[in-house]
This record gives sequence, structure tokens and C-alpha cells, in this order.
Amino acid sequence: MCRSIKTLFNFEPPATGDEIHASALQYVRKLSGSTHPSQKNQAAFEHAVEEIAATTRRLLAALQTDAPPHDRAVEAAKARERARQRFG
Repeated sequence: MCRSIKTLFNFEPPATGDEIHASALQYVRKLSGSTHPSQKNQAAFEHAVEEIAATTRRLLAALQTDAPPHDRAVEAAKARERARQRFG
């Protein structure tokens, strides 16, 4: 899985449109093998990003859990600590 794609479900505050778009963009980049598509493929690339973002929004709205939402600040601090331990 691409490390740039972050979990978006069950967080407080909920994922923003920008976060959903960024995840969709990373997903399409990973699948296509291209960070910057050629002009010939630009429209298909952008269409795929928008379709995946829309599907992601619907998925996040439909998912349910009994678990309490994660706090973004706490999870970010944990990630920074893991990175510090990993990379020094």
C-alpha cells in the first residue's frame, strides 16, 4: 500500500474534501505509475481522481463503527514518534 494514503475513517474531526482528494490522487498515481501524466492522458487521469474521490466520500458516509473516533492530533503525535524511532 502506498505510504502516502492515510486512513480517513473514524477520525474527529472527519476527513476533509482535500484529504479525500489527496488520497484519491495518490491512489491513481500508484496505479498509473505516473505522478504527472502526459497531456494525452491528463483528462483520463483527472477523471479517475474525481471518480475515486466521489466513491471514497460515499464509502466514508456509509461506514459504521461502535468504536470511538480517533483524535487526529493524538494519532499524528504517535506517527511522529514512530518516525523518530525509525529514522532517528
